[in-house]
Amino acid sequence: MIEKTVKNFSLSQICRSGQCFRMKERGKGSYILVAGDRYLEMEQEKEVCRFGCTSQEFETYWEPYFDLDRDYQACIDRIDEKDLYLTRAARLGGGIRILQQDLWEMIISFLISQQNNIKRIRKCIETLCASCGEPKEGPQGETYYAFPTPEALAGLSVEELRGCGLGYRSKYIRQTAKSVYSGEVDLSAVSQLSYQEAKKELLKLYGVGDKVADCICLFALHHLEAFPKDTHILQALKRQYKRGFPKRKYKGIEGILQQYMFYYELQGHQLPD
Repeated sequence: MIEKTVKNFSLSQICRSGQCFRMKERGKGSYILVAGDRYLEMEQEKEVCRFGCTSQEFETYWEPYFDLDRDYQACIDRIDEKDLYLTRAARLGGGIRILQQDLWEMIISFLISQQNNIKRIRKCIETLCASCGEPKEGPQGETYYAFPTPEALAGLSVEELRGCGLGYRSKYIRQTAKSVYSGEVDLSAVSQLSYQEAKKELLKLYGVGDKVADCICLFALHHLEAFPKDTHILQALKRQYKRGFPKRKYKGIEGILQQYMFYYELQGHQLPD
């Protein structure tokens, strides 16, 4: 168990932020996360966090995964004090981190996210993993499932994927899996590209549109200039930024601020007492 004191970090907010779908709260301040084929138990009490892993695994995988080396308060401090909306959003969601997740997992996760709510996305991904992912054993002997490989998903029919509750997205997932498994799309090469170049390549995948490509760029490739626009964000922009979001002012952290906005909209603007 690794214990760290971390500012601007909330497992609760991250769990509900809509960027990862295999993280669950199992009790007050206690969480389980499955990422790729890894399993992590976590606890948090105020700024003290405990991670159930070795120091080596924490340093090589989970520390970058949670973006713990970044000073998020410095990002918050850049917000224009006259922008009351963004100030309030950052106050509510200031414990969110932009996670550095697996590219393949994010491609499939955000294909599933289209025209979907977070609860249903979680259920679809859980069903898909249980059906097609490799079974693993957790530290207490519990069974969990690795995220399905491109090979595993490419071998399924559209009908089999529909059986996981994926609906019309099944054809997108099957074709994308075939493209990646065949080598037509090289994800390791995409990982090395700039934001604009990576987005251009991702848009070539069947079913990936502008919003999904930006989500993948932000939550997998960690291109913080990506600014996904779903219905929540579009409504906020229409209401608060009639001339458009001031991206130039916040160059390099647009995606972080987008997450504060998204979470604020998702929580119904409810600030804690």
